[in-house]
Amino acid sequence: MADINRRRLLLAGGSLGAFGALSLASPARARSLWTWSPTGSVAGSGAGVDPEWVWDEEVDAIVADVIRRGQVPMVNDLLRDWVRNDQPLPSGLPTDLGVWMEEARKMPAWANPAKLQAAVEFTRRKGLYTGALYGLGSGLLSTAIPREARAVYYSKGGADMKDRVAKTAQLGYDVGDRYAYQPQGGMIATSVRTRLVHAAVRHLLPQSPGWSQTSGGQTIPISQADMMVTWHSLPTYVMKTLLKWKVPMTTAESEGFLHVWQVSAHMLGIKDEYIPATWADANAQSRQVLDPIIARTPEGVALTDALLGIIAEVDAGLTEPLINAYSRYIVGDDVGDKIGLDREPILKPIVAAAWPLVVAFREGLIPLPGIPSIAWVLEEALRKFVLLFMAEGRPIHLEIPDANRPS
Repeated sequence: MADINRRRLLLAGGSLGAFGALSLASPARARSLWTWSPTGSVAGSGAGVDPEWVWDEEVDAIVADVIRRGQVPMVNDLLRDWVRNDQPLPSGLPTDLGVWMEEARKMPAWANPAKLQAAVEFTRRKGLYTGALYGLGSGLLSTAIPREARAVYYSKGGADMKDRVAKTAQLGYDVGDRYAYQPQGGMIATSVRTRLVHAAVRHLLPQSPGWSQTSGGQTIPISQADMMVTWHSLPTYVMKTLLKWKVPMTTAESEGFLHVWQVSAHMLGIKDEYIPATWADANAQSRQVLDPIIARTPEGVALTDALLGIIAEVDAGLTEPLINAYSRYIVGDDVGDKIGLDREPILKPIVAAAWPLVVAFREGLIPLPGIPSIAWVLEEALRKFVLLFMAEGRPIHLEIPDANRPS
């Protein structure tokens, strides 16, 4: 444990001191200088340390020891049925891991039950949109995030994209579940187990030649900066898209949706000083950490192909051109170009004109006549997609990996 913490301290301190702040903003790193103020966070203050050099040190060291001791299969077996927030931890866990998990399962003091309930109502009413945007929209956007695409591709989960999508969708389902953070819910357990998976990946990926050769100089994956990028590809992206689609919502629903994701960020190990306090703060941070890094990678293109193949499996009536057209519509042409989507100059304008009509009809803003049939094909495909990946009771298991992607 001491060796890991010392190594990370040297990496962070050496990089900040020897290379200087300018190196962090260099084109080679493809990221902007960190200037986002912690006064815009849920904490309201903070040290202002660049999250690029912050990880999840305590659990990272513990999980690295679990892997070295050969205890991963045992821990996975013990945690397989630990899925409810009110369940005691199973007996037999390594002592250091059990102590950490008991602390990690505590909710933040600033969690607001009324806002969490508003988020439940929001998801209940807008579940088709949020489910589709989590699974398809955010899934596609993530393939244009170089570090995330490479981390997924070269880790063990990258070999089974359907399972990976299912687990991402499960996170979205748990966040929006009626009982998410209540005793009978599962989001606390999901969050803690996700932190264990991330810790294992941080230990294992540096041992992967494929990842090391494509990491752009990053020596430890899934920093707090990387996690905030991923966070913005979920709630920030989803809210922007819902507003673009003119989905009506109340202020309470909008604030509740943000709050459940703020709590989720904390539970997933992101420090409070990096979690945006308002949508304005979230959009400002997203413009700094997400927008500039969108890029094409071979790994991202491969993952896009795998994801679109899954969509085709969900509904055999969907043609590849229609999938490409709708995908381009929800992620935009810039991302679409970078992840290798065909332009579909004929179908995309049709989809762009038809889908807002579906939204307006579903929200009671217009009557049924005049909506093109292609719109209902998309609506039905999305409904099936949501049911497939976010159906309650789907047996999805978050397991700690003990190896990288097979060669």
